[in-house]
Amino acid sequence: MRAAAKLVPGVLALAAGSVAALAQSAVISARSGLIHYVEGQVYVDGQLVETKFGVFPEVKENQQLKTEEGRAEVLLTPGVFLRLGENSSFRMITNRLIDTRLEFQSGSAVVEVADVVKDNSVTVAYKDAAVHPVKRGVYRFDAAAGELHVYDGSAEVAAAGQTVEVKEGHVVALDTLAVHKFDKTSTDALNRWSERRAGYVSMANVGAAATVNATLFTSGGGLGMFTGGWYWNPFLGMYSYVPGMGGMFYGPYGCPMFSPIDVYMAFDPYSNYPCYTGYRNYPGYMSAYNTVNYKSLPVPRRPIYHPLSGGSFHEASGGYAGRPASSSVASSSVSSSTAVSHGSGAVGGGTGGASHH
Repeated sequence: MRAAAKLVPGVLALAAGSVAALAQSAVISARSGLIHYVEGQVYVDGQLVETKFGVFPEVKENQQLKTEEGRAEVLLTPGVFLRLGENSSFRMITNRLIDTRLEFQSGSAVVEVADVVKDNSVTVAYKDAAVHPVKRGVYRFDAAAGELHVYDGSAEVAAAGQTVEVKEGHVVALDTLAVHKFDKTSTDALNRWSERRAGYVSMANVGAAATVNATLFTSGGGLGMFTGGWYWNPFLGMYSYVPGMGGMFYGPYGCPMFSPIDVYMAFDPYSNYPCYTGYRNYPGYMSAYNTVNYKSLPVPRRPIYHPLSGGSFHEASGGYAGRPASSSVASSSVSSSTAVSHGSGAVGGGTGGASHH
């Protein structure tokens, strides 16, 4: 009995430490505006953004983020990304999660809504128009043309006392609210960069979700206490979105996002997890082919292979699809620098690495 009594405080301390570690691994998600990744010259209120590994500045209320010969990825509400192209700018109006509002000012920007979380809201204003994405999707803003292109999803656009719904495959003029169809296959460098960044975030999701899973089970609390949000991937040195216990899903670019329980089941070699087949010949990888009629999930748009936690990712061709080059590659033995190395063997050809130096 005495031994058991001595053991209890130690177990409680371990549990408390594990929960604290989980809290430290998450972004303090009380505000939108974390500058997650930059390339080239990016400024906040005229000050050059300098990034360090694991240190991420913020765009606070009434501050302007502006790019010159550079790009920036900003985390808004959990699951929503703002990716700003070259020679572009926006101003943060309010950064509350329940009502995030920003003013798109110049250039071009892509908003990827990977998930719509209840009670969170994002609105993008441009001149007299206000755009509110209501579904998962990809939304492209262009100031020169004064237009919004909806590549995927649906958005409500309000201007001059009118509101229109703009659906997938349609473009709206933000002054007149005139809507017409466009060719979704017509893209440019910003669109392709945004898709590559979505691929990196999806890769980071696996390690982040696995870390959450291990931490919560170590704490003895199970996964019932977990809510989705931005979580840290210690292997790739970046944050990713980890959905809550509602399950995994495919983002608008066709990249999977795992919850902690789903990442555990998908990679369990003894699990008959619906919709996934473990890629047994390549340790640490899996195939995202939908192999069964599992109606609650959409069919993925492409095969996607993920390392379990920070392993290298090999392309068969120029896009974000591929397969491991060698069966000897194991995710646990590859460093994060290898995972995002430049060159044709890395995701996106090395134009948007996941590490921050």
